[in-house]
Amino acid sequence: MTLRTIAPAAAVLAFASLLGAAGPANIQPPGPMPPADNQKLAHDIFRDLVQVRSVHDIGTKGTADVIVRYLKANGFTDADIHVAPETKYPNQVNVVVRIKGKGKGKAVMWICHMDVVDAKKADWTPGLDPYKFTVKDGYWYGRGTSDMKDEDAAVAASLIRLKKEGYVPDRDIVVAFTADEEVGLEQDGPQFLVQHRKDLVGDVGLVMNPDGGSGEIKNGKRVDFAIETVQKTYMTFKAETTNKGGHSSEPRPDNAIYQLADGLVKLAAYQFPYKTNATTRAYFASRAQQSSGQHKADLLAASKEPLDNAVAARLAKDTSMNAILHTTCVATMLKAGVQENALPSSADATIQCRVFPGESAAQTQATLQKVMGDPGIKVSLLEPVQPAPETVPDPKVMTTVAGVVHDMWGKDVPVMPVMMAGASDSIFTRAAGIPSYGVGGGWWDVDDIRAHGRDERNNPSNFYQTTEFTYRLMKALGTAS
Repeated sequence: MTLRTIAPAAAVLAFASLLGAAGPANIQPPGPMPPADNQKLAHDIFRDLVQVRSVHDIGTKGTADVIVRYLKANGFTDADIHVAPETKYPNQVNVVVRIKGKGKGKAVMWICHMDVVDAKKADWTPGLDPYKFTVKDGYWYGRGTSDMKDEDAAVAASLIRLKKEGYVPDRDIVVAFTADEEVGLEQDGPQFLVQHRKDLVGDVGLVMNPDGGSGEIKNGKRVDFAIETVQKTYMTFKAETTNKGGHSSEPRPDNAIYQLADGLVKLAAYQFPYKTNATTRAYFASRAQQSSGQHKADLLAASKEPLDNAVAARLAKDTSMNAILHTTCVATMLKAGVQENALPSSADATIQCRVFPGESAAQTQATLQKVMGDPGIKVSLLEPVQPAPETVPDPKVMTTVAGVVHDMWGKDVPVMPVMMAGASDSIFTRAAGIPSYGVGGGWWDVDDIRAHGRDERNNPSNFYQTTEFTYRLMKALGTAS
């Protein structure tokens, strides 16, 4: 269940019409960038963060030390900075920084994870080391250059710029540089802060998460700027069969592998019911403005309630559309047997689900059990689940973000809310009842996404524009609405 009331469709679609634009935008000259001194500062912070191997087993103390060092060297005091290690895991360190405002509204907080997915030098192109900030062919290479030490550096540099300018916002601006986003549900970052450090973040009324939406480029053109307002819930199940086994020289019809395979074939053929929410309806309305013909008609139809299943089925032929139209569950791992000449005594499959907001783990488990059609296949949930309630897009917030986007990159860039099939730390702040928006300032080629992958990279122009965007958005949202 969402923690917020679903807004009337008319209100959501009203701002969709304001934020959308007809046709994708051509790549224009780079947008505005920070002053030279702030560019150098942002670069240096970025470089130093990338060269810290802040993976789960090591923790984020090293990156926290980098952030604190730069903040203290540029005007922030101990009263402004709070280092908050997780109680059970002191190597998982969070840093909470605050610029005090005039007290005219609840604080706005940026959440920025400092950890990364590990990478091996042997897996990267010769000459590149994931934990060395390498300049090559006009790009900056290194683990975290796009997820998300670029945003960490941009946010830190923007905070410092505001501090040096003597800027006093209407409401407090808070930044939480956090630990442990890239691992399972025992999170030591925003979840720890909202549950156990309310003394630091208890007055927050709005969250911005740069590890969410951003600008998209396709075929050299700016396509759109996405703002993430809801995520599907990440759930992993195990489907298991057991059997007395035996010798392979005397096979029997009751084979654990065949039994499980029969259930998986049924699952492969099943489609969860199509659904929409406030975010996806607004997304479809905005996408329609960039489309034509039957596709445009289908998008417009999907932006209204009730949803027509025939329309949804046509849209779902595109895998990216399919992912946001309903729950998806897919088998991703198999394990069976212990020896080639023995009948298997068990077989199990890992089933990874991205569940539409509002559907519970119990409901999904029951559906899987029913679809597989065999009481001899036991379906169980592997990990606890954190529900992901929707932040119904607030027109004031959306138009504020759109204003910064349009000032920097032109009014023909469509700005739209999106539902992520992936997951970020926003699930924890939303679960705490805080409206949370995924807003990053980078522009990424949809055909060259390297986050978590080999030869991860960013380019200087994109990074500096990200930094300028962050600075402008902080000032815009620092004004009480």
